[in-house]
Amino acid sequence: MAVQLAKHVPQMASDEGVEAAARKALGNMIVEVSSHVGETTLTVRREAVVDVLRALRDTPGLEYQQLMEIAGCDYPERPERFEVNYHLLSLTQNRRIRVKVLTDDKTPVPSATAVWPVANWLEREVFDLYGVLFEGHPDLRRILTDYGFEGYPLRKDFPLTGHV
Repeated sequence: MAVQLAKHVPQMASDEGVEAAARKALGNMIVEVSSHVGETTLTVRREAVVDVLRALRDTPGLEYQQLMEIAGCDYPERPERFEVNYHLLSLTQNRRIRVKVLTDDKTPVPSATAVWPVANWLEREVFDLYGVLFEGHPDLRRILTDYGFEGYPLRKDFPLTGHV
């Protein structure tokens, strides 16, 4: 079933050509490409994420100028249980892309703060709620919970009682 949007909702531009342009710019840094509801997702090698984000921002024809969000996801049944999802927006191309990396609770993800300063607080949120570490982050500490808070409240194995 196709997604129907109200007539007044602005449409994003087609993702046509994005995969080919990304593969050309990023080469073997890409692990997998998928598309859902007209939005491309690039799963990339964790150690290459900063180079990927910089290339997506600076490559003519891609030009994703804005980091809108960094979101964590927890899949405890996987060896690399965490996904870190970077949501980017191209203002000039009028389209979005998602960049995804996988990690576990001990292996840090390189910090994107050198590419987008706003990543500072966004990475702190993911750290605070999931415990994902960001290597090279200038100030990786809790941002939403109290400093004495124990555990990471958005992990699937976080106890539902006793931590209030």
